[in-house]
Amino acid sequence: MIDAERQRLLERDTVGWDRWGPYLSERAWGTVREDYSADGTAWEYFPHDHARSRAYRWSEDGIGGYCDREQFLCFALALWNGRDPILKERMFGLTNREGNHGEDVKEYYYFLDNTPTHSYMRYLYKYPQAAYPYDELVRENAARSRNQPEYELLDTGVFDDGRYFDVELTYAKASSDETFIQITIANRGPDAAEIVLLPTLWFRNTWNWGRDDRTPALRGTGEIVAEHWSLGRYRLQWDEAPDDVLFTGNETNNERLFGVPSRAPYVKDAFHRYVIGGERDAVNPARTGTKAAALYRRRIAAGSTYTLRLRLAPIGEEAVAQPFDAFDATLAQRKAEADAFYAPIIPEHLTADAKNVARQAYAGLLWSKQFYHYVVAHWLDGDPGNVPPPEQRKTGRNSTWRHLYSSDIIAMPDTWEFPWFASWDLAFHCVALAYIDPQFAKEQIVWLSRSWYMNEDGQLPAYEWGFDDVNPPALPLAAICIYRMEEALGLEPDRDFLQRVFHKAIITFTWWANRKDAQGSDIFAGGFLGLDNIGPFDRGALPPGYQLGQVDGTSWMAAFSATLFEMAVILTERDPGYADIASKFRDHFATIAYAMNRGPTSLWDETDGFFYDHLRHPDGSDEIIRARTAIGFIPLFEAVALGKREFEEKSVAYRGHWVVSGPDVPADAPLLAPVPTSRFGGLLVNEEQLRRILAFMFDSNEFFSDFGIRSTSRALRERPFTTTIGGRQARLDYEPGESTTDAFGGNSNWRGPIWMPVNFLLLQALENYGRRLDIQIECPVGSGTARSLHDAAGELARRLGSIFLRGADGRRPVNGTYERFNTDPHWRDLIAFHEYFHGETGRGCGASHQTGWTSLIAPIMFRYPAQFSEPAASANVK
Repeated sequence: MIDAERQRLLERDTVGWDRWGPYLSERAWGTVREDYSADGTAWEYFPHDHARSRAYRWSEDGIGGYCDREQFLCFALALWNGRDPILKERMFGLTNREGNHGEDVKEYYYFLDNTPTHSYMRYLYKYPQAAYPYDELVRENAARSRNQPEYELLDTGVFDDGRYFDVELTYAKASSDETFIQITIANRGPDAAEIVLLPTLWFRNTWNWGRDDRTPALRGTGEIVAEHWSLGRYRLQWDEAPDDVLFTGNETNNERLFGVPSRAPYVKDAFHRYVIGGERDAVNPARTGTKAAALYRRRIAAGSTYTLRLRLAPIGEEAVAQPFDAFDATLAQRKAEADAFYAPIIPEHLTADAKNVARQAYAGLLWSKQFYHYVVAHWLDGDPGNVPPPEQRKTGRNSTWRHLYSSDIIAMPDTWEFPWFASWDLAFHCVALAYIDPQFAKEQIVWLSRSWYMNEDGQLPAYEWGFDDVNPPALPLAAICIYRMEEALGLEPDRDFLQRVFHKAIITFTWWANRKDAQGSDIFAGGFLGLDNIGPFDRGALPPGYQLGQVDGTSWMAAFSATLFEMAVILTERDPGYADIASKFRDHFATIAYAMNRGPTSLWDETDGFFYDHLRHPDGSDEIIRARTAIGFIPLFEAVALGKREFEEKSVAYRGHWVVSGPDVPADAPLLAPVPTSRFGGLLVNEEQLRRILAFMFDSNEFFSDFGIRSTSRALRERPFTTTIGGRQARLDYEPGESTTDAFGGNSNWRGPIWMPVNFLLLQALENYGRRLDIQIECPVGSGTARSLHDAAGELARRLGSIFLRGADGRRPVNGTYERFNTDPHWRDLIAFHEYFHGETGRGCGASHQTGWTSLIAPIMFRYPAQFSEPAASANVK
């Protein structure tokens, strides 16, 4: 029998079960969309200090926020502890220039649970009872060098003696449009403490920009009634009368920010002024506006809890006499349904701790689904009736992406550090999402290749800080991965999805072939490619006259070719004409593989047994960039594995003889060819190369950490790589934690830490090669332990999981040295999914909250359950 959440997923398009969700970010200030400066300094143009007083143009933010899928009507919490200088309406963090290691949120909040239709969601925010130390955090981090650790909120002492509130939000949908909201505030401190709570409802400002002047309205006394031209009429009700109900407008306070009169008498920061400043006339006495809140002043005894229940629902023809009668039963039912939904997904024999990690990983991934609104043409030109943007904008950032029109729900990497999509990051989110919501995952991949995202030349947008940047072509690889995953589960093969992706992917492949093969040699560049500062110099900004042959760019194109080949083979089942296209991409793979491995363009270094980038200098000389980094593993990422019968039946095998014996490609070129397991697959490296590469990968003095595969070799600690480019020395050191360089921002670091997506792809590569080659390798190197490639993958998976799991000493490596995270009963089971992890200790680094790609740890646990099972059960797990 199908469970209730899966039934809701089936009804999603007809009933609209996902019409409301967590589509509100934790930060809208400091984003490119809100930046109308001449120099593109988004952080400085719209800082946190402006956020409480300035209406956003493109999106909204809030604490534990909830809204409709077009973000017209928004709900979130506002809080005041009686000491803060600012009403707490959104998360605070340091900008890129303020942090000694780049931008970073300085709050503690956790996504505890969520389901794909958002029928049940839980969120926890830890709110200090002392004054929030805004100035101290900025001042202390500014005083620290990049060689020192970040100064965190816990370091300030505001959580000492447990003097804080646990503020938990629970959402449970009674129907697709009716939501029960429970707010529970626990005083963890030793003394009674006061808190002001303002559940807030507001409309995103869509009326001030000269494009649609229809203005919605909020009004009421015993409840807040919302009226909107598209949504209709909704009401926010409460089971306990508030001390007051406040109304204002979601309008910019021009007087505070710019010293000129505001457009409206009641402005966005009115509740801050009313609660903290005591300005009674800041709010509208007529009790109407576009922003409203119920105000509760409560004193909570030490160790006690206060609970408030709310209901957000459409207004029907008949009033509901007892709106909260079903409240408790609905919350209990939705929780039970969430448990039932995850039960067959999370392997039964995982430890309780591993199940908790996986459940929170998925909660964060689902909470990070955001409404992403960005109409680049409007942003470039400015809005009618408003101050026009500076002239520099017409030729500056994203100026060649005028067609991009986004108004969709997209899986974001994070709701604070990264409240915007990134195309190759999205590929990893989709692979993880496919385990719980394959339809949404597939829609994400299809959307990004539509005409209002993809450029007319075939390039996919990278991310809003620079759509022109080049991301690896990972979305087609994610598509075939999801297709094969559904196939393995016995589901009907979704060839319509594959066909839609295939046709658009061909256009993107053509863009790569035309733009990133500068010498026409089948050796590709790409520059940035999502790997930030993994090299000794900025690969995306070479001095004039230099050219770079990139291992990763070329490997990605080989994998892209192999993926399109596999898709075409599958699609021949419905149309034999795809056989010719399959042959074309088989040839592409063969020529790229040959160029990469043989002849004058080869990136393989026979001396070291590793792949390296090659730098061509203006004088025509060629330099091998012998810096061992994770790019040397990317040739392993191709993932084609067609059964022999499947391959032959799809009428493409006849091309094999021509490719092997034709005049353009020598017979020893690596090819899509049969292997001992009677499967066909693309092999960029042969067995000897594979063994030499894996000898580096599983060497603890090179890449093999106790917590996964590092991004750069540990050997660089003793022998940094140096070279000269453009008259300047460039250097690559091993940095296991936060970066000490300014390249790509302080917290963008590929110089040693462990990054989950690369490790996930390496696990896939080991399994792919293990199905083709029956070999044993020493793992770890020097241990004398011989393992199959499958068992080596299992050992790597175990080390990755150990980052998050409680060890024998009761500590989770991800938590670093903070004892409270490991020992306090109110913190010890809460997991943060960081951007990357320290190469020696496993400590979480970089973006410090919920990073979507790190949710891959859940599928890793699912694929290797024996590594994370209860001891008595592990012997039975296969």
